[in-house]
Amino acid sequence: MTTDQTPCPEASALLGRVAIVTGASRGIGAATARAFAAAGARVVLAARDEPSLAAVGAEIVRGGGEALVAVTDVTDPASVERLIARTLGTFGRLDVAFNNAGEGHRPTPLADIAVEDFERAVDANLLGIFLCLKSEIPAMLATGGGAIVNMASSAGLTGAPGMAAYVAAKHGVVGLTETAAIDYAARNIRVNALAPGPIASHPEMSDALRGQIGQDVPLGRMGTCKEVAAAALWLCSDAASFITGTTLRVDGGKLSRGA
Repeated sequence: MTTDQTPCPEASALLGRVAIVTGASRGIGAATARAFAAAGARVVLAARDEPSLAAVGAEIVRGGGEALVAVTDVTDPASVERLIARTLGTFGRLDVAFNNAGEGHRPTPLADIAVEDFERAVDANLLGIFLCLKSEIPAMLATGGGAIVNMASSAGLTGAPGMAAYVAAKHGVVGLTETAAIDYAARNIRVNALAPGPIASHPEMSDALRGQIGQDVPLGRMGTCKEVAAAALWLCSDAASFITGTTLRVDGGKLSRGA
């Protein structure tokens, strides 16, 4: 328990560090960017939606934080390389990365998924994380290491009807995370993943729908973006210094009950 005299540990968990958050224009990404900034990080916000990205950045600055807005398409190698170059050019280092950018697709039985739709899902949810890792890791190695969290999903740990492309990509994220963790553990880079379950990330979702979805969760509700952000912050902080190669479920116990 904290008091007015005892600061919350999270308040300085990333003090002085430079952090990239992809998919930072809304939802979990925006919540995590705010959490990182509140924890003392200088935050680089990356996404394709420039107006929304700028709004999140302005909010962080108004709150006393430091934010750099970098319009980025994580599926484009050149765009990701520019993101890292701009981060290093502005702040001189990279310590933390939350590779969150991704997207779902309309539920479709596997045999009915168009090849281009499958490729789009894999590009957005797996290739993008690979490209980010490929550029982030050398930047971190140059200054002694860092911490990376990749966005997987509870769908990356089980199957989900009608979501073959998304599920395949998120399973890939889990495997990519574990392998990267092994490759760079001896060089002081920790790599972990988050596997959220049902998260109320869309403001337009009705209370009735949230309640309906929450009935399948042992904790009795959907999670919030702030709760996922708190898990990302913890994994990137020194409090998780002996954790790498793991996929942390943030699902209210849903997978324990069964998908």
